Formats: sequence, structure tokens, C-alpha cells
Amino acid sequence: MKIDEAIRIVEPHLTRKRFEHTLRVKDTAIDLARLYDESIEKAELAAVFHDYCKYRSLDEMERIIKTTSLPKDLLNFHHELWHGPVASIVIDREYGIDDGGIKQAIYSHTTGRANMSKLEMIIFLADYIEPGRDFPGVVDVREVAKNDLVLACWMASKNTISFLMKKNATIYPDTFYAYNDLTKRTNGGNGIYGK
Repeated sequence: MKIDEAIRIVEPHLTRKRFEHTLRVKDTAIDLARLYDESIEKAELAAVFHDYCKYRSLDEMERIIKTTSLPKDLLNFHHELWHGPVASIVIDREYGIDDGGIKQAIYSHTTGRANMSKLEMIIFLADYIEPGRDFPGVVDVREVAKNDLVLACWMASKNTISFLMKKNATIYPDTFYAYNDLTKRTNGGNGIYGK
């Protein structure tokens, strides 16, 4: 699918603010894909569709989770986590986008997961650091992203967990798995940061 077509498809499904965010994620994903030698086309398409289902009705997303291979435990966590996994199913059903790498990057862009591919890390990070984001720690992650994709994802994961813990929010297991995996990857496999 051509990127212009993808943008035309996605725009009516998003608020103006969310659509502008999506375009910034796309641009950030392109920059990261160039920097880390990943397919620009795949990064761009995954970025454009990453929030495609953000505003689908909760009933529709719940039905898709219940009637597909998506993990049912998603229903036990905040619905903010549903749109990525649901979009990974919907883009295939509605537009025949069946590339496993693109679908997985969309699926895990909010939570991360263990053993993320380079494309997954690019979308996860692009969503976190796009220029419209402004929260504690994001500037540091942006700087690190210029030189170390894994370390930047680790920092984003750590910051997200800290933020959720301060809010006394439940945290989806994949988020912890992502953090643990990235901790090992940033430390040559020993899992203890700074050693």
C-alpha cells in the first residue's frame, strides 16, 4: 500500500490532534529507520496505522479481542492498551496488510514486549519521542535515540513503568517483559544494568 493511500485511510478515524501525532510518529520512524538501517516503507506504514483503532468503540475492540487469537488477558487491563493489538488484526482484515513485521510493530507499540525486532523498537520509540511529546525524561531519550536504539527503548520502558507505578496503575505483563529483555540487551546479557 502506498503511504499517501494509508494516510487518507487513517485520517478520518482520528481526531485532528491524534492525526498530527501520527504524522510526527511517521516522520520520526522514517528518521530512525534510516539511522538503524530498517525498511523505511515498513516503518512508515506501521507508524501511519499504529493508532488506527484508537477511537474504535470499546464494544467493537472487546469483540475483536474475544473472537480472534488476541490474548484475552488484554480485557483485564486498561482499554488504552487494546488499540494496538486490535489494529494489527483490523489492518489485515480491512486492507490486506498481512506483513508480520508491520502487524507486530503496531501490536506492541504501546506496551513493548520481549525480543522486539528492530522495526518494533523503531515504532515503540517513535511513538514515545515524536517532537510533540513533552514529559519528564523524553529529551534524554531523544538524545540517546540518535546513537543507541536498544538503550533508548530501555529508557522509554523504564520511564513508562515508573510513571504507571506512581499512578498506582496496573501494568501489562509485556511491558515488564520488554523492560527485562531490554535490560539484558543493554548489558551484554547479564541483566544487571551498569555492571
